Order: sequence, then C-alpha cells, then structure tokens
Amino acid sequence: MRLHLVELVLFSTYAELRAEAARSYLGLIWWVLEPAMMMGAFWLVFDVILKTGGPDYVPFLLIGMTLWQWMKSCITHGGYAIWGSLPMVRQVRLPPLVFPLIAMLSDTVKFACIFVLLVAILWALGYPPNAAYWALPIVFAAIFLAAAGAGFVISALVPLVPDLRFVIEQVLMVVMFLSGVIFPLDKVPEHLRWVMALNPVAVVMDDARGILLHGQLPNWTGLSKVALISVVLCVVGLLFVQRLAPRFPKLAS
Repeated sequence: MRLHLVELVLFSTYAELRAEAARSYLGLIWWVLEPAMMMGAFWLVFDVILKTGGPDYVPFLLIGMTLWQWMKSCITHGGYAIWGSLPMVRQVRLPPLVFPLIAMLSDTVKFACIFVLLVAILWALGYPPNAAYWALPIVFAAIFLAAAGAGFVISALVPLVPDLRFVIEQVLMVVMFLSGVIFPLDKVPEHLRWVMALNPVAVVMDDARGILLHGQLPNWTGLSKVALISVVLCVVGLLFVQRLAPRFPKLAS
C-alpha cells in the first residue's frame, strides 16, 4: 500500500507539472520573474538608494530570493493543497497528506530547474562551483523539511479556517524580512545576533550563501539544530493532518 502511495505521489507530481506547463506559458518563467522583480526592488532600495548593499549584494540577494521563493511556495502551495482538494477528498479514499506532498514536490522540481540557472548566473558573476557544493544537498534537505513541516501544519488548519490563508501570507512576509533574506546577518547589531541564530530560515540562508559564494562549509552545529527543529515540525504536522483527516470529507459536503 505504501509503495502504491509513493508511486501515486510521484506520478501525480509529474502530471501536475505537465498540466501546468500545458495550461500556462508563464509557469516556470514566473518562478524566475517573481523573485527577479522583488530582487530588483530590494536592490534599488538597499544598494542604490540607501547604499547599504555592498559589492556582493546582487548575488547575495539572488541566492536569498531564489531559496525564499522555494520555501514560500512549498509552505503556501502545500498548506492550501488539502483545502483546494476537498471535493476530491470526499470522493476518493486517499490519505490527505498526499495532496500537500504533490504540491511541495512540484515546487521542488521547479526549484531544481531554477537552481541550475542560478549556478550559471553566479558563475558568470565570478562565483564558479567549488568543492563545498557537496554540502548543498544537506542544506536543501533541511530547507525542505522545515518548509514541509510548516506546510503540513497549515494544510491541516486551513480547511477548518480558510481565512487563515490571509494571515499566513502576512506572516510569511514578516518572516522574510526578519530572516536575512535581503540583508546579511553581520549587519544585525551584536546584541541581537543571538535572536537571528534561533531563526531556522536565517541559519540555512547563511549556510547556502557561504557555500555558493565563498566555498565555506555550513555551520554544522547550527544546521543540526535546524534539522532537528524541522523534523519535529514535520512530525507535528503529520500528526495534525492524521488527527484532523476524518473531518475533511465532511467539510467538502
């Protein structure tokens, strides 16, 4: 049964990507345009107007926006997946967890394509691939686990309280501004850096930039804490979905 579910998730992910490519010419292109437009706005404000960016601000911002777009998409698309599939939940006996997994895997495949483009751009800017790239899958796994855990929790709650979607969008905007996506952590005052160190998003952003820009291996202690928090969040999210699963078919009626 579990093997069949894995096959279903993988095939549905492939079908979702094919369908999106067929019905929208801007599917994958929008994944490039959205962070590019936001990056342009932040570059204009922080680097051109305020003069606080620095010489490496463009690749720094490019990495941050690309990773954040992936995390945000996994959280929101996975978080809204069960709510958007309530009619199917009522008609087909499937574990509700299948729907957020399909959404998150689809976003991850898109991210993989965009990441190849990101590496090419960084290479053109003078940051070629380096020996520390082997640690990227570990950092990406921590990012995916964190996003999946948050997505699972949200996916269990949104069908019960659909208006929660509007709160989530605002919360994610605040998280982006407080997580070093658009500014380096060394710009944070010394007495506040310990607070940033508790933010899993800030930790993985810093580790990914260290690898891609400077060939530095991650801070394994901090990354281990992030991985542990992410696993706990995933378990909590899975329990949430499992606990509330019997209520979802009734919500679709």
